[in-house]
Parts: sequence; structure tokens; C-alpha cells
Amino acid sequence: MKKKLIAIFVALIIAALSPWLAKHLPDSRLPPAPPGYYHVVEFADGDTITVDMNGTKEKIRFIGVDTPETHDPRKAVQCFGAAAAAFTKQRIGNSPVRLEADPTNTNRDRYKRLLRYVYLPDGTLVNAEIIKQGYGFAYTSFPFTKLDEFKQLQAEAQNQKRGLWGSCTPQTNQYGGYTSNDAR
Repeated sequence: MKKKLIAIFVALIIAALSPWLAKHLPDSRLPPAPPGYYHVVEFADGDTITVDMNGTKEKIRFIGVDTPETHDPRKAVQCFGAAAAAFTKQRIGNSPVRLEADPTNTNRDRYKRLLRYVYLPDGTLVNAEIIKQGYGFAYTSFPFTKLDEFKQLQAEAQNQKRGLWGSCTPQTNQYGGYTSNDAR
């Protein structure tokens, strides 16, 4: 009888603590990330993710790419915004990501997000892939080391009418880059 009571007591404690444990312990369904890699825990949109950095959640803003808006309260949802968010989520999937700062850029933006290049384990630079496939624009307002490469990828996507270049009506903005039109 005593063992049964102890087992019930332990089960009740575990049940009471499970929401806290689920929130604060790593997801046991995912294999541990290799050193230098982090698991993505949230996809905010096409150019912003949240990673688990050793127990701390950090928002990451992709350097050099700007995808159409989906959550900006000051703007309508833009053409290809949902597609860009879906592309980033599908392209990364459950893969851990490696993050790299740019020596010519700041560490964080004005919203306190870390500014990083995001790499997959196979070496794919997600920032570049978004531009190459036409899911976002080269962000030209700030200097970064891959600016010329990203502008070239954008020109190729634009010429081949990939992604938003064939489905939307991008307009030049006041910063010398592009902005997508509102979704219909």
C-alpha cells in the first residue's frame, strides 16, 4: 500500500510539473544540436526566427535579406509574405542552424534581435537562398560583406521572375531597396 501511495504521489508531482518541464527542458524529440548549432524554436516570418541558445531564447534577424511583411502592425500583409514565411520554415525544417555574425554589421538591430547569417548543416546559406528563390529582397540599407553577392542573386531572381518577382509588383523604397505590394 505504501509503495502505491508513493507512486501516486510521484505521478501527481510529475503531472503538476509537466507544463513547467516542457517549457524549460530541451525538446527530447530533437537530437542534440552539434556544437555551434542551435535549434529553431519559432519561425516569426521569412527573415526572423527564434533559436534556443543553450536555454536562452534569442530572436535572430537574417542579415542582408528582407522578406515581405506578415506581422508588422503598421503595414498590411504584403504579397508573398506568407509564402516567404512558409519557405523559410520548410527550408530549415527541424535542422539545427549555425549562426554567423558579419564583421561590418552591428551585433543587434534596434529591436534587440541578433543579426546573423543562418547556415544549414549542409552549408546552405538560408539568407542567400531566400533571395535566390525570389522570396525576399537584398537588404541594401546597411553594409554587410555579402551585399554584392545578394544583389546579384536578386538580379537573377528578378530577371527569371522567380517567386515574388513573377507574382507581385515590387516597388523601390526610400532606402534604395524594394518593398512588396499589399496582398490581395
